[in-house]
Amino acid sequence: MEYRRLGRSGVKVSEISLGSWLTYGGSVEAAQAEDVIDKAYGLGINFFDTANVYHRGAAEEIVGKALKKYPRHSYVLATKVFFPMGDKPNESGLSRKHIMEQCEASLKRMKVDYIDLYQCHRYDPETPLDETLRALDDLITQGKVLYAGVSEWSAVQIADAAAAARELNLDRIVSNQPNYSMLHRAIEKEIVPVSEREGVGQIVFSPLAQGVLTGKYKPEAPLPEGSRAADPKSNMFINRVLTDTNLRKVEKLQAVAAELGLSMSQLALAWILRLPNVSSCIIGASRPEQVEENAKASGVKLSAETLQRIEDILA
Repeated sequence: MEYRRLGRSGVKVSEISLGSWLTYGGSVEAAQAEDVIDKAYGLGINFFDTANVYHRGAAEEIVGKALKKYPRHSYVLATKVFFPMGDKPNESGLSRKHIMEQCEASLKRMKVDYIDLYQCHRYDPETPLDETLRALDDLITQGKVLYAGVSEWSAVQIADAAAAARELNLDRIVSNQPNYSMLHRAIEKEIVPVSEREGVGQIVFSPLAQGVLTGKYKPEAPLPEGSRAADPKSNMFINRVLTDTNLRKVEKLQAVAAELGLSMSQLALAWILRLPNVSSCIIGASRPEQVEENAKASGVKLSAETLQRIEDILA
């Protein structure tokens, strides 16, 4: 496993990291999730991502319990705040009240003394930006949070946060967590350039496009039994990318992967890691062997010729 700095910060995270969206606390049992986390840790993965809203805290509890057996300094633990955790008016968003209360709740659920990376799960247009940034800065000063980040913020929002932090002399955000893959490239035009300028690293989620980039789905073929697309509870996300056009692209990409001795998922992850601004790719896994395969993408360097072939296919 190879490691990269998290944005402009000094902390290093594994190129491949493990997330818990749509899995732990839901479709994956706690014991099975712990097996996956143990496999990831054993392979050198040191970055584990979750969120308070994932199954209303259940994912945080599972991740925290699984990691408890390991020295706290040996892993980087990330969680998030923004989405509703109740139906009261102050139980969502990025107000100082909600951030402070949810940080305490996350610490208790995960049974840790501090959170390495605390992320604003979305931008909150109803809360002044300086209020959000001051709350995060106070948590960092208190030692309850080490670094602050965001998720799915626009280039303008990232730039505004960086400018406000400079003006107010606050800790700056070090990461952004966007949806990015071969089939979803929206961050390349504006977010990556702004992030490079401001020292913000990308922690990519859905790097395999909900499994479409694994190659298990075929054009005009029945959905594989037991797959995410076949599960009505989770296929609302995958349906956005599970198109005949995309599946035909994946078929061509699989030929490229085969020539390089890589699996389709390894090629997709290595392609993302071609960008220096990417700090880590967050994978989801329900079985240890999935982590083992994906972890092998770390350190894979794709030649200029291969990158151009991929670009031609994706175009």
